[in-house]
Amino acid sequence: MSRGWRWTRRALALGGVAGVAAYAALRTRPAETEADLNLLYTPAAMHHGVDRNPIIVIPGLLGSRLRDPASGRIVWGAFDGVAADPGTPDGARLVALPFTEAMQSPGARVAPDGVLDRVQLRVAGIPLALRAYAEILSTLGLGGYRDEALGLAGRVDYGSDHFTCFQFAYDWRQDNVWNARRLMAFMAEKRAFVQAEYARRFGMRNHPVKFDVVAHSMGGLVARYAMLFGDADLPADGALPQPSYAGAEYIARLIQIGTPNGGSLDALRVLVEGRDFGQPIVPRYSPAILGTFASVYQLLPRARSRPVILGDATPDLHDPALWQGMGWGLAARGLEGDLATLMPDVTDAAERRRLALALQARLLRRARAFAAAMDQPARPPAGTELMLVAGDSMPTALRLAASADGRLTTRETGPGDGVVLRDSVLLDHRQGQSPRPPRVESPMGFERALFLPREHLEITRDATFRDNILFWLLEEQRRG
Repeated sequence: MSRGWRWTRRALALGGVAGVAAYAALRTRPAETEADLNLLYTPAAMHHGVDRNPIIVIPGLLGSRLRDPASGRIVWGAFDGVAADPGTPDGARLVALPFTEAMQSPGARVAPDGVLDRVQLRVAGIPLALRAYAEILSTLGLGGYRDEALGLAGRVDYGSDHFTCFQFAYDWRQDNVWNARRLMAFMAEKRAFVQAEYARRFGMRNHPVKFDVVAHSMGGLVARYAMLFGDADLPADGALPQPSYAGAEYIARLIQIGTPNGGSLDALRVLVEGRDFGQPIVPRYSPAILGTFASVYQLLPRARSRPVILGDATPDLHDPALWQGMGWGLAARGLEGDLATLMPDVTDAAERRRLALALQARLLRRARAFAAAMDQPARPPAGTELMLVAGDSMPTALRLAASADGRLTTRETGPGDGVVLRDSVLLDHRQGQSPRPPRVESPMGFERALFLPREHLEITRDATFRDNILFWLLEEQRRG
């Protein structure tokens, strides 16, 4: 594996898609025999009926551009010398979220600025634009799904009636529940738009519009929470929320692609070690910055899967005492300078550490509650289907060993896509069981799964994926 591909994969692990086109430029695969998708799906793609569900595309972690509205600076989504640099004090404060709700942190005002359709890079002074999400969007374009705002279309002109593709951009640093609530508002807004278009074009008023949602990696968690609980928050008293399926009113079919339903050990490594991409064009993100991102804690694996071995024990990764005892993430002793940068108005070092530990504990407890809510047995109601796509042929971290000084080393790997285990996508409770039962034990009630021999960022460019997703969206008969 080339050094360039290792950088691309690690740079955008856990759902970032900006490296897909970069990977294509770094490595060429042998020619494959592929189906002619135009031949197969043009008749269905030309269909203009109201029974054709509109599409919502949701990116994963790192998959939406972030911008500071006050200055106009891009915080994530460009590496051209103009975007915020987390290695500088002002850039670090823009990238990080505040340590308390009362803090007036620059990072709190950062907002999503569209799905990351291209990444701006500057290499040796030469500006480059690498397209992101090219494969999934071009595939949908072949199916006749078009976003008029972006001019999204395939290689065939299907006419102006195909306007029903929408891209949901969100601040992927934030709590997944918070983003699920934003998704609910987004779906309500887009349904009203589609209903108005149906009334104008076809004379049909208040048509019961539902969406097919195509969600990559962490975006699948945002969509599934919305499907299960609508815009309801997690109960403040720690009780389990009961699935209401309020979001199922808007979702006909949710297709999760490489979604870490059971978590990913890469999230633990990111929080503990930070992220150094090993390339001068992409800056390092310290554990102090990443430790403020609520969403990353919500990607931690469950204790039942025994993801970490500490001596003879298998600790609970959602336990704040574990993180403080191991000196992980915001609890590390070497972060004094970073914390001083991120909290310039807090002059006392002991107080900065207290605030950092309090934030870490709060986000870990929130992540535990999120995992418990998402792990409840809950089969989608009639008229709503859950479909899964997973990689299952790449060695993926299954279990880490933690030394007494907090260092992490890979102890065991399992089948996955290099970032997310196959068991995690399925939320298979057999993970960690010995002996392993013969059949999948998942509480999600998914309709079917598609397995591909691809890396996390490569799944959507796979020919089999492209063929099957168009069949699922355009031709397959629907339950209910």
